[in-house]
Amino acid sequence: MNKILHVHKDDMDVVVQPAVGWQDLNQELESSGLFFPPDPGPGAKIGGMIAMSCSGTNAYRHGTMKDWVISVTAVLADGTIVKTRNRPRKSSAGYDLTRLLVGSEGTLGLITEAVLKVTAVPKNQHVGVAAFPTTRDAVKTAVSFITSGLLVDALELLDPYSLMAINRSGLSARAWEERPTLFLRFSGSIQAVHDQIHLAQQAAKANGCSVFEVSGELSDIETIWGARKAVAPSLVAMKKDASDVFLSADAAVPIASLTDMIDWTHKIIREAGFLGSTIGHVGDGNYHAAIVCPQSEEDQAMKILEKIQRKAIELEGTITGEHGVGLKLREMLVEEVGESAVQMMKTIKLALDPQCLLNPDKVFRLEVEV
Repeated sequence: MNKILHVHKDDMDVVVQPAVGWQDLNQELESSGLFFPPDPGPGAKIGGMIAMSCSGTNAYRHGTMKDWVISVTAVLADGTIVKTRNRPRKSSAGYDLTRLLVGSEGTLGLITEAVLKVTAVPKNQHVGVAAFPTTRDAVKTAVSFITSGLLVDALELLDPYSLMAINRSGLSARAWEERPTLFLRFSGSIQAVHDQIHLAQQAAKANGCSVFEVSGELSDIETIWGARKAVAPSLVAMKKDASDVFLSADAAVPIASLTDMIDWTHKIIREAGFLGSTIGHVGDGNYHAAIVCPQSEEDQAMKILEKIQRKAIELEGTITGEHGVGLKLREMLVEEVGESAVQMMKTIKLALDPQCLLNPDKVFRLEVEV
C-alpha cells in the first residue's frame, strides 16, 4: 500500500496509497515541478497524516492536511468500500464525507487511497532568522506579520531552551545564539521575495530584533531549516537518564492571545521548577510546550501541560492543534467542545462502526454491547 498510483500534472493532483511518505512523494514530484506542502515529522505517511489532519511548518501559508485532500477511498468497519468524491477541486454534491474522515483518528474507516492536491515547487526560496531580547518581542513580531497580511512561507518560533538543546545535541551544522528566534521562509518572484524580506525586517526591528539574517544559498537553507527540524530530537537528547520522559502539549489559540499565552506558559513551567521549551507554528497560533523530566516527576509535569491546555480553552482555543485527542485528551475534549458536540461525534461513530472495532475508545469513551 505504498505506491504513487497517478500523477496528474495538468490537473495538479496525485492519487496515492496510504503508506506513501510525504517526503517520498515530494521526491517523486520534484521532476514534474510539483510540490505537496504538508510537512509533519520525518517518516510520516499519507494515511496517518489524513487520520490526524496533520500540520507542519508550511501550514501558515499553505494550510493543514485537510486543505490538500480532495477525496479518499476508505473501508468501513462492516467492509463497505466508500469513495467520498471524484477529482474536482470543488463540489457541493452531498455531505462532505472527505472532511468527515480527515482527522477522525482512524475511528471511522481505514484509508486505502487518497486524491491529493499539489502545487508548484516554490521558486526563489530564501530562509531567515530573527533573534530577539525576549520571547514576548518575538511573538509580537510574528503577530504583526499575521495582522499585516505578510504571507511568508513559514513562521516558526524557537525559544532559548530549544536552541540550547540544538547546540548541545550537535544536530545542527552551526552553533546558535540562545535567544528567542523566529525562523522564516520566503518564496516567490525575485521582487516578491525582496519585498517580503524588507517588510519582515522592518517589523522585526520595530520589536527590538538584534540579529536579522537571510540567505538564498542552498547550504544555508539546509542548515537553518535543518535546525528547526532538529528541535524535537534535540529536546529528547536532553534526557539526563534513559528513563527520563519527554512530554508535550500542542495547544492553539486565536492569534491575538498568542503573546500572553506563551508568556504565561513559560511562567508556569519555570515556577514549577522544570526546564521546558515553547516551539511552534506561531503563524497559525499553534505552539508546543515541551518538558523533559525524571519519570518520578511525570505526574507533576503532566499537570502543568493540562493547565496549558485548559488555559487555551479559556482563551477560545484548542487543546490540540495537530496531534489529536487519542486516549489522553478525551475528558478535555468535552471541556472544549461540550457534551452535545461529543454526543454528535458518538452518534456518527456508532452509525458507521456500531461494534466499535476501529480504534476503540480513541477520541471518546463508548460502551457497546457486542
